[in-house]
Amino acid sequence: MAAKLTQLGWFYGSSLTTTFTGKPFFPVLNNVVKLKKPLLYRYCRAMSTTNGTLSSRPPVVVKEDIELSDKEKQIFDQLRQVLSHFNLETKLRVAGGWVRDKLLGKDCYDIDIALDNMLGKEFCEKVNEYLVSTGEETHGIGVIQSNPDQSKHLETARMRLFDVWIDFVNLRSEDYTENSRIPTMKFGSAEQDAYRRDLTINSLFYNINTCLVEDLTGRGLDDLKSGRIVTPLPPKETFLDDPLRVVRAIRFSARFEFEMVEELKAAAADEDVKSAIADKISRERIGHEVDLMVSGNRPVKAMAYISELGLFWVVFTPPTNCDPSISEELDRVCVGFMDVGWKHMREIGCTFSDEQRRLYSYASLFLPLRKTVYLDNKKKSVPVVNHIFRNSLKLKASDADDVIKLHSAAEKFLTLIPFVLSSDDIGEIKSQTEVIDVPVPLKLRVLLGLLLRDIKDFWRAALMLSTLLYKNSSSVDAIAGELEERREVFKKVEQEIMKLGLDKVWEVKPLINGKDIIRLLELGKGGPVVSEWQRKLLQWQLAYPSGSVEECIDWMTRQAQLKRVKT
Repeated sequence: MAAKLTQLGWFYGSSLTTTFTGKPFFPVLNNVVKLKKPLLYRYCRAMSTTNGTLSSRPPVVVKEDIELSDKEKQIFDQLRQVLSHFNLETKLRVAGGWVRDKLLGKDCYDIDIALDNMLGKEFCEKVNEYLVSTGEETHGIGVIQSNPDQSKHLETARMRLFDVWIDFVNLRSEDYTENSRIPTMKFGSAEQDAYRRDLTINSLFYNINTCLVEDLTGRGLDDLKSGRIVTPLPPKETFLDDPLRVVRAIRFSARFEFEMVEELKAAAADEDVKSAIADKISRERIGHEVDLMVSGNRPVKAMAYISELGLFWVVFTPPTNCDPSISEELDRVCVGFMDVGWKHMREIGCTFSDEQRRLYSYASLFLPLRKTVYLDNKKKSVPVVNHIFRNSLKLKASDADDVIKLHSAAEKFLTLIPFVLSSDDIGEIKSQTEVIDVPVPLKLRVLLGLLLRDIKDFWRAALMLSTLLYKNSSSVDAIAGELEERREVFKKVEQEIMKLGLDKVWEVKPLINGKDIIRLLELGKGGPVVSEWQRKLLQWQLAYPSGSVEECIDWMTRQAQLKRVKT
């Protein structure tokens, strides 16, 4: 039997560390054995898929062993000292994402530790007792309570060790009653806990006591190497337990370019699961996962999965009284705009900050909804995008404001682009903004300057969005086919803005402040009149960037005199 087991380990690979239940076939430390990986394993995995057909997908490179950083060694050494000091038989295991990322050779600072015989808070208190005994400073303990109604089944304790936040939670076993999807929680074995996790690639443990990786489902390492997104238990059961796992499966599939198996996709699209996502999960948790997708390396793929599985309007739930009404098919249009928006950004080569890229991604995704509104409780017309950010995703109010501002700036750019591109006098610029009486070329500089002062460092993102909308193309496919032409439009407008010296124009200080306006025009007090003059003087500065303070005062006093004569 031992020989057969060794042969099985030779084929299935490793640094495979597996745990056996029941009586072991031969003596091993803590029922854990490490099996070496042959070169043939990589060849076999590269040539096969779950259905036995050939696959062109390269195998995922998985490390033989976990290499700890110096800080991780300090943390784990101290935790082992706590166990030794109190003669605790507690087994400490790092769970989930940290193990997965370390095996993939990625840095990870999210350390979650599972305990087999005590609550996280109890162990954190033991850590502090140990620190007192050694004369070291104790640490604060934070406790995040369980919330079964929102599928948050476990109490979690947090503590900062060596400047790293560590989460401590007990291993769990779950029993469900016939008429409830909320389980009864109790201490469980590591194997039971592994099977209750969202995905097999997240069910791996690193045993701090033994310094070994444990694959207790027997599939985690195999699926990691094969690039498969699989649930340890049947997917519908797993998703109904915690419906957020659907969104997480999509995120990990996009992030790692792993393939969701067909059974998982069918369960994710199941109507019962959709209802559970809408009714059982807090919008904050959904919003957090979506924001990680949009901020990640493959946001378009993640949104495409959400759309393909029929989850787009479950995740981005709009209000009921939209004008114009939102069709079910609009989700594909939204994803299409995000797709061409990303291609446009890459081809142009703009170096966006992470925040600029994140908001540009949202703005391109919701570009087809930019003119859609609804009536709020006060019968006020509000952009639907505002509702999605604030209510469906529960993200920052500033995110909603910034994306709406990007949409508005893109529309304003659309009215100005023809004047920027034309070398001829094409007549008066029509604008909703009242502008002082200056020649058309100067008026163009004023309007561009005002737009950039409003949108600031996001002006390139807004311009990029406007060039997607340029020429009123009827479909995303048409836009995709004209990206090269639209890229040239972007470059010409960008060059003109730079030529006009408008980059960083929002940092320009006014030549005359409010107090000076009151004094020079003998207004007596501030108010709307002063605000109006400040607006006009800003426009004068934009029209005449080399103008002096004296010239500005002279223009203001002449305009004030003309106004008095007219009245």
